[in-house]
Amino acid sequence: MSGFRAILVSREGEKGQKVELTDLTDNDLMEGDVTVRVTHSTVNYKDGLALTGSAPVIRRWPLIPGIDFTGEVEASDHADFKPGDAVILNGWGVGEAHHGGFAEKARVSGDWLIHRPASLSGKDAMAIGTAGYTAALCVLALTDHGLTPDNGPVVVTGAAGGVGSTATALLAKLGFHVIASTGRASEEAYLKDLGAAEIIARDELSGAARPLGKERWAGGVDSVGSHTLANVLSMTKYGGVVAACGLAQGMDLPATVAPFILRGVTLAGIDSVMAPKDKRARAYDLLTEHLDRAAFDAITTTIPLDDVPAAGADIIAGKVRGRTVVEIG
Repeated sequence: MSGFRAILVSREGEKGQKVELTDLTDNDLMEGDVTVRVTHSTVNYKDGLALTGSAPVIRRWPLIPGIDFTGEVEASDHADFKPGDAVILNGWGVGEAHHGGFAEKARVSGDWLIHRPASLSGKDAMAIGTAGYTAALCVLALTDHGLTPDNGPVVVTGAAGGVGSTATALLAKLGFHVIASTGRASEEAYLKDLGAAEIIARDELSGAARPLGKERWAGGVDSVGSHTLANVLSMTKYGGVVAACGLAQGMDLPATVAPFILRGVTLAGIDSVMAPKDKRARAYDLLTEHLDRAAFDAITTTIPLDDVPAAGADIIAGKVRGRTVVEIG
């Protein structure tokens, strides 16, 4: 029986929770037909919510959080995987209802895994992480709709965050004029290094939206929700498309139907948790082909497993930019 270290979140009292780094054994792993020796994970906004208890992300107690991970297969009863295979997991309720990536070992369903592209190291894969993979799904939603750089600018909200950083970099590499929205003026140089052509203040989009505003962009990637998404929609050009994937400002949408019925705007919802394998494969193809990993490495911070709880608090407090990779083991 081999032991491993993990971050475990437990109930403490009626409403509180306890977060601790502890030693577990294989008996503590959950059901699954593939056991993975985890090498890297990452701290996402949802992980921050789980670690701090800011939202009811965790649905089973106690639980190892961490909504994504990469590593090598240690044991497998699944036809698609054998020991030694490098794999990636994003979503599928891991880190919410099933033990996640903040551990040296994980046991999951092989149906939740994909093979890690040979061109990606473990650190690369988690520098991309669920945030980067979600951003790629958003970009695919725009291009599948037929959006091209010739249609006009695209806006990215929450641009200094994990999803926003990747979306900005990908869209710029594809030739789009990217308008990056952020609440941190100090991040202007950072966002322009990623390829943003313009920077606008978060305040321009965070207030109550008009039913229809001046047409400013042909599309957008929104990870903020609420009034911000309503404003983005109201300012989208005729026939444009906006991909929505987050709720940092709130999960409400105080908007009208005007952009949809008067300008033919499309709102594309992006689900990264249950997305089928073919979409995941397309997302990683886009990332491996167009993401400048050298530039991305420069915006990635690597931390040990011990520092995960503090990183979770920082991401909720808005102190994190780019990506935070957890080097495990």
